[in-house]
Amino acid sequence: MKLSLIALLLALWPAAARAQQELVLVGSGDKNIEAFHLNLADGALSPAGEAAKIEHPSFIFVSPNHHFLYSISEGQSKTASSINAFAIDAAAGKLTFLNKQPVGGAGPCYVEVDPSGKAALVANYNSGSFAAFPLAENGEVQPMSAFIQDEGSSVNPDRQAGPHAHCLVAGPGDKFVYGCDLGLDKVMIFKFDPARGTLMAADPAFARVKPGAGPRHIAFHPNGRWAYLITEMGSSVIAFAVDSSTGELREFQTESTLPADYSGQNTGAEIAVHPSGKYVYCSNRGDNSLAVFGCDPESGRLTFIERTRSGGKIPRQFEIDPAGRYLLSANQESDNVVVFRIDAATGRLQATGNQVTSHKPMCVRFLAEP
Repeated sequence: MKLSLIALLLALWPAAARAQQELVLVGSGDKNIEAFHLNLADGALSPAGEAAKIEHPSFIFVSPNHHFLYSISEGQSKTASSINAFAIDAAAGKLTFLNKQPVGGAGPCYVEVDPSGKAALVANYNSGSFAAFPLAENGEVQPMSAFIQDEGSSVNPDRQAGPHAHCLVAGPGDKFVYGCDLGLDKVMIFKFDPARGTLMAADPAFARVKPGAGPRHIAFHPNGRWAYLITEMGSSVIAFAVDSSTGELREFQTESTLPADYSGQNTGAEIAVHPSGKYVYCSNRGDNSLAVFGCDPESGRLTFIERTRSGGKIPRQFEIDPAGRYLLSANQESDNVVVFRIDAATGRLQATGNQVTSHKPMCVRFLAEP
């Protein structure tokens, strides 16, 4: 009996150890995707080696079924720009290359997979275009199924002489997708069919923001009623009410992500809503900070809570773990990924003292293996 109990405990030990760790994948501005393990008990982050080699995988995304990872290759020309598919080996922390497809534009900066897992969505910054790609059951990216080329400009001749698509995000219910175009000061709204991978202009076709603000990324509240946009050039967060039937965005609040007396250069970067829906987080490149806002559960309005140092320079992106316990900040210019614990009661960020070196980290993703 004692031997059987010991055997059982030994058999369960690896699973218990894995339950205390989460695989973290980091895309860089260089030529690789790195793997790390996050200890969920104390927030310690440890290197697990190179997961894959790929040119400029500056934005990555894990599929809803946790089996595949998709990366863009941020080339400066169409021929050097692609979406790449990998199979994930969670135990080894490795990625196996499956295939790639051209993205139809130059300088892709964003990729995600819609909640159904049927389509990948890409934004091409340099050429100002959006694209959709069907995904096969084996994870491979199929040829492009939709392509939208933006046209126009806005008030800043240096940064807004033409379109600059920055993200393409599936909205609540997977019926609409939203494309932020920094160059046009618009959030484009498309009807979306994930099964066919099609994009069609909605009515209204866009939400306009303050001229010169430069929309960058948009995130949706878990209840689907509100959306929060971070502007790159305006360093602000804009709150919208979401019309579930038409996809329309109606602005109802704008807040600065910066201190009132800040006078230096800054660009807003990432935005995320906490899984609980209670908090919204934003990153500032220049001030090198993470701004935290509370979200009113009745109105969706934001109230400033705190602003804390990101632990490095140019926090281009950050990721909150699926359980809402930790936030990992990818600090591009200081070559480090820094771990913060999230206080569930207040939303405040608590420095854990844990960080790892990573060359030009630009995007952090939790595997969240089922």
